Amino acid sequence: MARQIDLQPVAGGGLLDRRLFLKRGLSFSVAVALAPEALASDEERLPWMQKPGEPFSNYGQPSSHERKTIRWTMGNSMAPGNGVSWTPLQDLEGIITPSGLHFERHHNGVPQIDPDKHQLLIHGLVNKALIFDMQTLLRYPMQSCYSFVECGGNSNAGWRDEPIQTAVGYFHGMASCSEWTGVPLRILLEEAKVKGRAKWLIAEGADAAVMNISIPLEKALDDCLLAIYQNGERIRPENGYPLRLIVPGWEGVLNVKWLRRLHVTNRPTMARNETAKYTELLPSGKSRQFTFVMEAKSLITHPSFGHKLDRKGLYQISGLAWSGQGKIVKVEVSADGGQTWAEAQLQEPVLSKCFTRFRIPWQWNGEKTILKSRAIDETGYVQLERDALIAQRGRHGYFHYNAIISWEISPEGSVSHVYA
Repeated sequence: MARQIDLQPVAGGGLLDRRLFLKRGLSFSVAVALAPEALASDEERLPWMQKPGEPFSNYGQPSSHERKTIRWTMGNSMAPGNGVSWTPLQDLEGIITPSGLHFERHHNGVPQIDPDKHQLLIHGLVNKALIFDMQTLLRYPMQSCYSFVECGGNSNAGWRDEPIQTAVGYFHGMASCSEWTGVPLRILLEEAKVKGRAKWLIAEGADAAVMNISIPLEKALDDCLLAIYQNGERIRPENGYPLRLIVPGWEGVLNVKWLRRLHVTNRPTMARNETAKYTELLPSGKSRQFTFVMEAKSLITHPSFGHKLDRKGLYQISGLAWSGQGKIVKVEVSADGGQTWAEAQLQEPVLSKCFTRFRIPWQWNGEKTILKSRAIDETGYVQLERDALIAQRGRHGYFHYNAIISWEISPEGSVSHVYA
């Protein structure tokens, strides 16, 4: 006699035990059952089974049937080369973003740099100024880290009075996660012998905008990486080839691409992107500045806007969580608008300052409901509801939007973004 699977909800709205999918004997009851005589014989081969396939290629490309999985780009018509592209989070799984789908933020286009002519200069408050070419850097001991990069302006449409209706990646997709490999910055700074009064590092890129930004020296000596590889291959031009800075868990603007200069100093440079931009007026009248850390955040990627539930029954809710303060220790999901919550399963590996995939089974009864998720990191920080974030930060915000995201499921199965 077949063992019955317990589908007793653990929270309102039909959320089930996060370990349910680990049990044997579970059926989704969505496959089409065929009579034995309906099974195709070897004589009924499909076209691709009737002739040899395509030849070898020098570099693999996605299937032509996956052409819809692309970065959505938006440029500034007043300043060619200035714009963004979003990672299509709604179409991806796991925690690693393919290099060709990593989000972009450019200020003056993508420079086409000859690696044989590119150099990195370290100077300022050091006892020994140093210049490195790429061949020299490739001889240093390398390390790898898995780290998300998130633009400080990611999700900023959440500050609007009305919820934006667009795919989750085109709202929250200025965040991506990769395996980065390169030389720990600490090694080169120790070789240059930083002077005792040094407190800051000014990083500068080799693009036409000559992007520059200030980074506390303490962080630079901690876990920053001079990345040369991304997801196992050399970094692509739009992602910073041939050399970029990775500042794990901190604002994307600090992760300077096409890195050419590190100026060690005792004060920040007070550049445009740390004065006119990346500062926010608070209700008190004071401004937040140097808000480097990207706080804990989560979002349900499936189901989300653009998806449609075609029948009531058993589904898997899936999403991403991350925190610039360390590991995600828990993600809770609600299927009744936040009245009750259930703990989701965190997919291994769960790494510090890295995307974490979460999943939870859900029995949808065909009625209107609201799905939410909230992340909790190892510091104890709990992702805030939107009302609480606005009360804390005011209505003049643009950066660091990390409120709980709500998706409303209609009785017809369509999904929309709501403030709830």
